[in-house]
Amino acid sequence: MGEIILASTSPRRHELLANAGIQFTICSPGVDEIDPPGLSPQEIVLHHALNKAGTVSALHPGAMIIGADTLVALDGKVFGKPRDMDHARQMLAQLQSRTHSVFTGVAVLRERPQLHESFVAESLVTFHALDAAGIDRYLSKIQPLDKAGAYAAQDHGRDIIANIDGFESNVIGLPVEQLLWVLGACD
Repeated sequence: MGEIILASTSPRRHELLANAGIQFTICSPGVDEIDPPGLSPQEIVLHHALNKAGTVSALHPGAMIIGADTLVALDGKVFGKPRDMDHARQMLAQLQSRTHSVFTGVAVLRERPQLHESFVAESLVTFHALDAAGIDRYLSKIQPLDKAGAYAAQDHGRDIIANIDGFESNVIGLPVEQLLWVLGACD
């Protein structure tokens, strides 16, 4: 398969890929994640994944580059990373007792020989009913500011998550099960 580079500084993505037995190195894509206007959540995550992978691919044309981006969506509203703790509380208050989508866009690129595979994974996440005290208790246990939707399924997730329909790895930030299938098909 050759050299694999993960175009991400996310420790969660690093852990998921390592736990899947993939040998890889890390390269920060260093790109701004500005959402283009008028795109659906699926189009936004795919745009960012392709941008990250493309930036790193230009620096390492012979390597297979994996780029990914995750966001939360509810009723057409996108929940990215919160600005601050108050924003994190607002996000969790809007998500409580509801089922929302977690979308992750994944791009696998190589310039030589050329390879371009991409997909979007969706998982449905249902939250428990949460009051303000429950939200504050949860936020006291995690660092929400680098997490889409202000929560982490892998960090005390069962405190707030009632159900996940789809891959939990997707909710964490990288749908490894689907990625492994794509990598196997590229081999």
